[in-house]
This record gives sequence, C-alpha cells and structure tokens, in this order.
Amino acid sequence: MKDILVLRLGHRVPRDARISTHVALVARAFGARALYYTGTRDKEFESNFSKIVDRWGGEFKIFFIEHPFKWLDEMKAGGYTVIHLTMYGININDLLDRLVTLNKFIVIVGGEKVPRKYFEVSDYNIAIGHQPHSEVAALAIFLDRIYFGRELDMQFPDAKHYIIGSKRGKYVVGDKNMLKI
Repeated sequence: MKDILVLRLGHRVPRDARISTHVALVARAFGARALYYTGTRDKEFESNFSKIVDRWGGEFKIFFIEHPFKWLDEMKAGGYTVIHLTMYGININDLLDRLVTLNKFIVIVGGEKVPRKYFEVSDYNIAIGHQPHSEVAALAIFLDRIYFGRELDMQFPDAKHYIIGSKRGKYVVGDKNMLKI
C-alpha cells in the first residue's frame, strides 16, 4: 500500500461536520492512512470518526493541524509529494502515469476558498475535470485512479462489522451475529 495522507482545509463547526466526515470516510475506505484537517478544531468529529474506525476496522487516524504550511514543509522534507486537488489544475489523465509511481504523498482537498499559497506549495495541482464539483468526489476518483480500483477489495482484518454484498437486502456481520437490515 502507498503511504497517503489527506489534508482537509478549512473545517468549520458545525457547518462542515458532514462534509469533513465524508472526506474522512472516503480517505479511509479508499486507502489513505490518515486525515489531517485545518480550520476549527472539532473534537466531536474526531471522536465520532474514531468510533467508526473501531467498528469497521483499520488504523486510520484524524489529526488537527494548527500550522499547515509548517507541517507541509516538514512532510516534504520527509519525502512526501504534495498533491492539491483543484479544478484549476492539470487534468489527472495527463499526469496519471507519473502520479502512480509515487509512494508517499499528501492529498490536499479544499473547503472554503483555498489560499493561493496552497497552489504554490504543492508539487502538483491536479484537476478531476475542470468543472465545479465536490471535494469528496474528487478525492474518491483520485484515490481510485491511483490504486487502479484495487482499493475496492480492501479488507480490514480488525473490523468488528463488515458487509456481505447481496443482490437484495442488507447483510452486516457484527460482533456476535449476522444482522439483516
């Protein structure tokens, strides 16, 4: 697996709780190791997501960052490539061959208006199309492309709950038994 970290910019309480949760859900399910976020610290968001990881498995963590540019500089010094997902960047199809060779990177997804400095500090400004769209969708498509769809088969061996795919109905295996929902 690649070492992928996601940086979510500008979290606002309570306005962004749902969208930040969806960014974290996609990051975890599609193969990222952790989510770092800026804006307003939200301990409830962190705690709620910790419960999701406990139930559904994995080592995924969430961290609040007060000084994101200092953190990005440190991470770049540690060998990470910084990729900013923005509709203003170079289309992913034009750089995919190069991107899939990277093993350690930080994926930046915006929230409110992204300051110009993020465009400058990034090694790549990548567009998932050049139309307005959701940062959740952009992250999902980006990670799917990086992993060639293999992340969809990922299993978390420490999961207390997992889903059994079904043509009809909902089957969740829990701590003690299978539940049909």
